[in-house]
Amino acid sequence: MCGICGELRLDGASADLTAIRSMMAALTRRGPDHGGSYSDGALGFGHRRLAIIDLSVRSNQPMVDAELGLALVFNGTIYNYRALRLELEAKGYRFFSDGDTEVILKAWHAWGTRCPERLRGMFAFALWDANQRVLFLARDRFGIKPLYWSRQADGFRFASTTQALLAAGGVDTAIDPVALHHLFTLHAVVPAPRTILAGVRKLPPAHWLRIDADGGQVEQAYWQLDATRPDVPRSEGDWLAAIHERLRQAVQQHGEVADVPVGVLLSGGLDSSLLVALLAESGVKDLRTFSVGFEDTPEEAGSEFEYSDQVVARYGTRHRKFQVPNSQVLQRLPEAIDAMTEPMFGQDAVAFYLLAEQVSREIKVVQSGQGADEVFGGYFWYPRIQAEPTGSRLERLAKHYFDRDHAEYLRMIGPDFAGPDHTSALLAGLLEAPGADELMDAILRLDVTTLIVDDPVKRVDNMTMAWGLEARVPFLDHELVELAARCPPELKLREGGKYPLKTMARGLLPDAVIDRPKGYFPMPALKYVRGAFLDLMRDTLTSRASRDRGLYRQDYLDMLLAAPDMHHTRIQGNKLWHLALLELWLQRNVDGARTG
Repeated sequence: MCGICGELRLDGASADLTAIRSMMAALTRRGPDHGGSYSDGALGFGHRRLAIIDLSVRSNQPMVDAELGLALVFNGTIYNYRALRLELEAKGYRFFSDGDTEVILKAWHAWGTRCPERLRGMFAFALWDANQRVLFLARDRFGIKPLYWSRQADGFRFASTTQALLAAGGVDTAIDPVALHHLFTLHAVVPAPRTILAGVRKLPPAHWLRIDADGGQVEQAYWQLDATRPDVPRSEGDWLAAIHERLRQAVQQHGEVADVPVGVLLSGGLDSSLLVALLAESGVKDLRTFSVGFEDTPEEAGSEFEYSDQVVARYGTRHRKFQVPNSQVLQRLPEAIDAMTEPMFGQDAVAFYLLAEQVSREIKVVQSGQGADEVFGGYFWYPRIQAEPTGSRLERLAKHYFDRDHAEYLRMIGPDFAGPDHTSALLAGLLEAPGADELMDAILRLDVTTLIVDDPVKRVDNMTMAWGLEARVPFLDHELVELAARCPPELKLREGGKYPLKTMARGLLPDAVIDRPKGYFPMPALKYVRGAFLDLMRDTLTSRASRDRGLYRQDYLDMLLAAPDMHHTRIQGNKLWHLALLELWLQRNVDGARTG
């Protein structure tokens, strides 16, 4: 798990090593164990390493295979690297290290652009083929690992974070109006390739990108999710058994592939609790678990300790729980915003940031339950969408999911940023694309392949890697997701959602954990805004920088500020927080950034 960056000059000049150093400095927290760089004329690579597999210097990066004429920077974990290594050794390849990084080098040489198809795991990598003078980049199927890029007339740059690209300079920091519409409609989700900044793009999940030395650029998908029923029908029992076995294997694999201990972020919900149970079932000893809680408000509890404590008692884990007062949340909020590669509205971003800080002092790798709700239909809006009797797929999704309809967006946004309904146009095409039998097949496919990438997957990566902590998400094992996508939606949505997981958990977890209402890693202070939190948001949105930017209409701001607790989105986000968060992110990450 690491931070990567690089540049390919297209103007005949050598790579700008000063820019590489600037990007590496911005990535230090993602990889505190080692830093290295590599250059080959027009090509420059930078890498910051968090050592998880093969802790020796042999797996430091950039990794160069002089015999094959290849160099690589890689962020992530390849869970099937041992099997791939055996296959490649049978083809005659010789290895000089014991980790997963070198396997990617040999896999490229053996299979070329088919290489990413062979990888099981989370990854973003850039590979330089000196023989072909080609730069090849790839990202995992669900975008678990980030990969941003920027292109100017003189060259192409990439990095694990937006901040690293900004540190190198030359980025167009104008706001992308299409991305802005996505951001405020989809709970801060901006589907790839766009970002909120016009000059920064991101490689879509399950895609590769090839740039030739003459500037030719080709992008292609290498995987798609099939959400149709199999030709041979399965019984309910067969589906449940197959899902149980595939999840058990994924959890075990995500725990075994490391040369350091692996713990669990235990929220107290079904998903993370099930990870603990399956790890214990597979024989893991001395299991480490970690929980975080916040102050209550009259409307909502700030922790789920009553449930996580039951799981700890059942399995005797070595447990740490952290209670964070609101004063500390407010004090540390700017740091968390600095760690966001793109603006994030989810209130649990700050929770993950503060939890990761504590956990990173004791352990380097954790498993987390993200993805289970999207894969197995766990959110409250899914049954509501399913129950809609009429309307297109888009209309039924929008009614229960969109943060704002387009009419409200136009009432909110300044005239310089107004435009057509970009989000509906994009999502209508994705929802109607072939390969999804029913309404909920299309909704869940959209969620797991597009929406989940920015919320919550990006949030987990950014907030843990800010502290050099690797978070693994076994519910997004691609073979498990492929299996679940073909399972009938009515089976997944039974009993309020996640029925296969609830059935699996019977006897493994206390019934109180299985049958409890769905939790959302609560931080009530960012949902029910008052006191010092309200003061911060008001000061931000009335600041000179905010007024000069002209993003928001004053009458809409006045409405929110007059009753900050009364304006929530359909999925219970605070609308005032959304506006303030974007402005805070722009002020801290973009205003004053180098543009030349």
